[in-house]
Amino acid sequence: MNFFLDIKMFKRLSTWLNRKSNGWVALIALIVFILFMLFILPVQSSGGETPDTSLFYTTADLYRMAEQYGPAGREEYIQVRFTFDLIWPLVYGTFLVSTISWLARRVIPPESVWQLTNLVPLAGMLLDYLENISTAIVMARYPTATAVIDQLAPLISILKWSFVGLSFLFWIGLIMIFLWKWIKQRRM
Repeated sequence: MNFFLDIKMFKRLSTWLNRKSNGWVALIALIVFILFMLFILPVQSSGGETPDTSLFYTTADLYRMAEQYGPAGREEYIQVRFTFDLIWPLVYGTFLVSTISWLARRVIPPESVWQLTNLVPLAGMLLDYLENISTAIVMARYPTATAVIDQLAPLISILKWSFVGLSFLFWIGLIMIFLWKWIKQRRM
């Protein structure tokens, strides 16, 4: 597959997401995100160290966490990865994709490459799922080492946090541009 076909594919996906992300979709995604943050996320927080909430950790840290969890803790960790952590990336991803798409349509010219910023949260979501799978495999196989996957998990986590963080930066930036343009328009 050549590079230009990939760009066209990304542009088509971005355009499709822009069309689907109307004001109602963005508003509902925002409300679900806020409700999830207020009522679901606090219940799911263990308070302990987990790969999901760590920006930087090593393979040795991952195995140390697996040891500290014990058999019951590892089993619970795996269960959470395939229940709660199937939903959470969809919640924050839908929120970011829809609101970034909605805002970008209003403040960025349609032909601008910056319209593709609505794809950044999709990369964060994908990496979140890869992180969940890789760390769950390590936990399931512990104390047996899981070569390659145990080395990739910390890298995947850093990339996930980078894309999710960049998504929120784009979101904040677009809100600021939107408000600036709105205030400027009101003054005219």
